[in-house]
Amino acid sequence: MADTLSRLMLVSPVLTAGSSFLSPLAGALGAAEFAAVILRVEREADERGLLKALKPLVEAVQEAGAAALIEGAPDLVGKSGADGAHVLGVAQTRAAVERFKPEKIVGAGALRTRDDAMTAGETNCDYVLFGDPGKGGTPPAEATAERCAWWAEIFTTPCVGQAETLEAVAPIAATAAEFVALGTFVWTYAEGPAAAVRAAIAAMPAEQAA
Repeated sequence: MADTLSRLMLVSPVLTAGSSFLSPLAGALGAAEFAAVILRVEREADERGLLKALKPLVEAVQEAGAAALIEGAPDLVGKSGADGAHVLGVAQTRAAVERFKPEKIVGAGALRTRDDAMTAGETNCDYVLFGDPGKGGTPPAEATAERCAWWAEIFTTPCVGQAETLEAVAPIAATAAEFVALGTFVWTYAEGPAAAVRAAIAAMPAEQAA
């Protein structure tokens, strides 16, 4: 079992300017305490429309006591009132750290190799995330858990393991990763987001789910 308590994060689907996401987000946020929510946005969407869609989501996340992080539109981090940015790859991480730190949170994802993860960690980002979907698809839960366990044993920068399926929650939570990020399955779960979050908590090791 993990030596540290894995806290929960939440990852939204990709949002567009016309997305209506407040209700499912509120359902998920009401089912558990989250440390942060990554709001993923369509990179090519209209900025004004995105900002209109993002502001109430950012407010809802912050009212729930979590940090709101924007992925895909760094220019909207400040305009939306978000707490920081989640960026993809080493180059984006380095640029975001220079731009936003120390006032804002910067998290790094899309780290496909150990070398990329170590390089990103050296930028003074606030966390590294493993298990996010990429061009090659979502890594197996076991691979994400292995990467989280490797990182947590050696490095001090916090680690996030992203669970894209309910079945991925348990192996990731059983590592020493500081955070478990709940992804796609929350928004596709037949009984709704709140039920999905409760199912995820039930799947975690007993001492973490308490």
